[in-house]
Amino acid sequence: MKRLALLILCMSLAVPAAAAPRAITFDDLIAMGRIGDFDVSPDGKRVAFDVTWFDKEANDSRTDIYLVSIDGGDVWKFVRGDGDDHSPRWSPDGRSLAFVSDRDGSSQIWIIPADGGEARRVTDVPTGAGGPLWSPDGTRIVFTSNVFPGCPDMDCNAAKLEEAREGKVRARVIDGLLYRHWNGWREGRRSRLFVAGIEGGAPVPVNGGETDVPPISLGGERDYDFSPDGREICFTMNPDPVVAVSTNNDIWIKSLPDGEPVDITADNPANDNNPRYSPDGRYIAWRSMARAGFEADRQRLVVWDRRTRTRRILTEDFDYSISNFDWTPDSRSIWFTTEDRGRSSIGRVDVAGGLAELVVRGGFDTSLRVAPKGGHVVFARQSIREPIDLWRVDMRGRGLARLTDLNRETLDLLEMNPVEEFSYEGANKREIHGMLVKPPFFEEGAAYPLVLLIHGGPQGSFGDDFHYRWNAQMFASPGYVVAMLNPTGSTGYGQELTDGVSGDWGGAPYVDIMKGVDFLVETRDFIDGDRLAAAGASYGGYMVDWIEGHTDRFSCLVSHAGVYNLESMYGATEELWFPEWEFQGTPWTNPEMYERFSPHNYAADFRTPCLVVHGEHDYRVPYTEGLQFFTALQRRGVPSKLLFFPDEDHFVRKPLNAELWWKTIHEWFAGYLK
Repeated sequence: MKRLALLILCMSLAVPAAAAPRAITFDDLIAMGRIGDFDVSPDGKRVAFDVTWFDKEANDSRTDIYLVSIDGGDVWKFVRGDGDDHSPRWSPDGRSLAFVSDRDGSSQIWIIPADGGEARRVTDVPTGAGGPLWSPDGTRIVFTSNVFPGCPDMDCNAAKLEEAREGKVRARVIDGLLYRHWNGWREGRRSRLFVAGIEGGAPVPVNGGETDVPPISLGGERDYDFSPDGREICFTMNPDPVVAVSTNNDIWIKSLPDGEPVDITADNPANDNNPRYSPDGRYIAWRSMARAGFEADRQRLVVWDRRTRTRRILTEDFDYSISNFDWTPDSRSIWFTTEDRGRSSIGRVDVAGGLAELVVRGGFDTSLRVAPKGGHVVFARQSIREPIDLWRVDMRGRGLARLTDLNRETLDLLEMNPVEEFSYEGANKREIHGMLVKPPFFEEGAAYPLVLLIHGGPQGSFGDDFHYRWNAQMFASPGYVVAMLNPTGSTGYGQELTDGVSGDWGGAPYVDIMKGVDFLVETRDFIDGDRLAAAGASYGGYMVDWIEGHTDRFSCLVSHAGVYNLESMYGATEELWFPEWEFQGTPWTNPEMYERFSPHNYAADFRTPCLVVHGEHDYRVPYTEGLQFFTALQRRGVPSKLLFFPDEDHFVRKPLNAELWWKTIHEWFAGYLK
């Protein structure tokens, strides 16, 4: 017995005890692999997908391509090379994989044998290439490139790029809108769609002039497609001369090789996008909005019969927007994803008629692909506690199975709580939905500070997803309860709620938010009502700026890329259709609206400590909005700090910058909430 006891003791000492769970840190967050684009093989047996890994010390990232069986199991790195490899696309016969790589210095299209071997470059375009799509016979590839519209060939494009690099004058001469977008200047270039043979030859452009394919904004996940017989291509393009004020993306078709493009949605001045041929070639499906100038209108699913030249709306009675979609192999139905009360669900609709139905609910499921030979639907799933992995269901919406578990080793070390849902009555007696995350190692009977997160958009929503920038677990990790509200203007609750924010930015949404705070403090005894903070970005930053001048309820605030002065914002932003819809005109045609809802007009009432964050390359909400807000706070004597990134845009992307962002925010909260 003594020998047995000694043996057991030795064995227990030899096996290390499982590490105790801990709160998530920035190093955990940045180390997680992030699954991006994926494609299912033609035989339905394999999935190719790309994963981005960040290196904090190098302050950089790398993207590689992996394979996994449709049955799950081991994941293996398939494309190995220097640089980033991404956007995998199976050839129609399944023998090759096309992808985008910058291993030779610029982004080009490459092809690699599916069973292994050396990759070879297909394109050699000086302006770079992306977005590959195979022709049905596997002899051609469509790709996109940003070129100079006046150039007749690639030699001309190369010369212009060289001139720009070597020239000593950096001035720009601009004679029209839109001249910059999101985080870059357009530099006189336009996005072209090209068709190229996989064995060489000069690429042939599909669109010309001053147009962009894909469009600069409001498009789908891929705005072009080959007909099944390879004789025609359809694509999304905005024909209007000033795209800065137009949401009029249209669906065009062009006979190959040199037919004239035909606009098949010219009668709809609103947005149409993301066209897809049915596998049998009879239909083209796309997403369509009804109201011109409104970027957040409901996305309806439309099918156009190529025989009869007529179209039908399949989801007219379905009150949610269609996100991405894919045809079944028999061309009889379409699967889609849609926002659904803080989640993203999977639905299906028959082309012959009938109501759209949701067949997979309860998760946050996006980017679905129907296996070309049927049998399964593959999609990306995430939650507040898990980043994206690939999953599948069968064609009945059953047999849910995980294909990848990329970050399990890290996740098993972390203490993270699930979301808890709640609803309350907001402005105009509307039901408002919210989600709450408790801090790690939550103790019953203790009282915790509350951090309220406010989403952007304003037509957007918070959900049960693993957001890498505004990660609820990272906000909760120091010991805070985190609340995420979906007030008036939010998506996924029917179009009426989404519409309610337009023309009322500081009205009903603000009431909803403040009523939500009251509801949580009154009904959750673990929330300390004397220690409250609020943080938001973009429209969420606007709302923080608005809160600054309208209540002293919060202990401190964080405004990231917030809109501060509506008139100056209008004059410097790029997509002008947005403010012109939201504020029902321009500052000179409807000055009362801009005046009424501009936070800068309430600076005399600023009193809450506020951290202001902005990036210099933010052209959506120009950084001067943040500077104006910070100046007003300082002149009013309000405790405030400015975190300014000269090398970031609307988002903070670089690892070391992101680390500083989290460190600064946590220190700011600790100073007022601990």
